[in-house]
Amino acid sequence: MSDERSHQATICVVGSSNIDLISRVPRLPRLGETLIGRSFHMGYGGKGANQAVMAARLGARVTMVTRVGRDVFGEGTLKNYNDQGIDTRHVAFDDERSSGVAPIFVDEHADNFIVIIPGANAGLTPGDALAARGAILAADVLCCQLEIPVETTLEAFRIARAGGVRTILNPAPAMPLPDELLSLTDICIPNEVEIQQLTGLECATLQQAEEAARELLGRGPAAVVLTLGDRGALVVDAEGAHHVSAMKVEAIDPTGAGDAFVGSLAVFIAEGCDLRQATDRAVRIASLTVTRIGTQISFPDRSQADAFLAEQGRSATR
Repeated sequence: MSDERSHQATICVVGSSNIDLISRVPRLPRLGETLIGRSFHMGYGGKGANQAVMAARLGARVTMVTRVGRDVFGEGTLKNYNDQGIDTRHVAFDDERSSGVAPIFVDEHADNFIVIIPGANAGLTPGDALAARGAILAADVLCCQLEIPVETTLEAFRIARAGGVRTILNPAPAMPLPDELLSLTDICIPNEVEIQQLTGLECATLQQAEEAARELLGRGPAAVVLTLGDRGALVVDAEGAHHVSAMKVEAIDPTGAGDAFVGSLAVFIAEGCDLRQATDRAVRIASLTVTRIGTQISFPDRSQADAFLAEQGRSATR
């Protein structure tokens, strides 16, 4: 298998930057209960940041468009982006808001819950997207999420569509979405909870998952890739539905697995894979990350990803 790829992916992420505050607990606490945790880890996160770092780890040229607070967390976030080789020309400091933070609790079964305090992410404006127009138009793929104001994501997608740049929307956290945003979306990637909130439909079975994905597809995206945790992912587009099974792994920490999926799928798409092939590879990259504690520190680099995919009988190249 050749390690050469036909095209180096160029990715632009307009999205969030947070500091993850991860506590390992024996179980998730009940209302009003105090638990003694087992360990604590602080790391760099935010869905936008995680997807950018995952793409950079896989060898893509990545530009991040985001806002951070003028505080120790913001300074550290900027340094982390630079350390990851990410273009930070559009990382701005917000003088009024603190950096975003995300307290995360993970139990012994690898279940978790997350609280997002947006901070400076709430100050990322459509004007910031317009200022980054050159970076968006230079990308193969634009990735956005919903941890920033939806009007900013919408502006970024308008720029991308006008320039023929493919768009990926990770609708997380789920919220009512304007039809225009969905119509500008090439690939929409929700998880089970998010698609239920977006469509009102359950997806306990694969048949229900497909029905929910088709309902969302009818609102405008060219394709829906529904992530299903340990059941893998379901691709639904004009060609039909395709289920990608997940591999069996010993899950330790699922935090960031969805972002690893989105970031790696964006890279594989940009390198020329079709959506089903990219989804298959991204499922396996996400599976690898849940065997490690932490978020960005659990993401493999390109050589690790290539080796893992080769073990699974999947080529990491086009």
